[in-house]
Amino acid sequence: MKRFEVYKNIRKRAMIFGLPVSLFALMMIAIIASLLVIIFSFSFGIIIGVLAFNAALYIALTRFAHNPQLLQFAKVFPKNISNKKSSSLNYE
Repeated sequence: MKRFEVYKNIRKRAMIFGLPVSLFALMMIAIIASLLVIIFSFSFGIIIGVLAFNAALYIALTRFAHNPQLLQFAKVFPKNISNKKSSSLNYE
């Protein structure tokens, strides 16, 4: 019998242009902002700079999507886990 995956789990892994949906939304916001900069700029250097920024952002986001540990600086779990009641008195 065929097993089907839950739709919610499929949405979590959805990719658009090699990016997860949240990173793709960030890329689209950057593109819309850069289009506004291009429309209201009068310098060829600014236009080239915006295009280079968008290319660099896309490359950085795709690398981050394939290796999410790049931005993880702290440990996920604490060193010690205890279920003791916390008290205002310290008995050390």
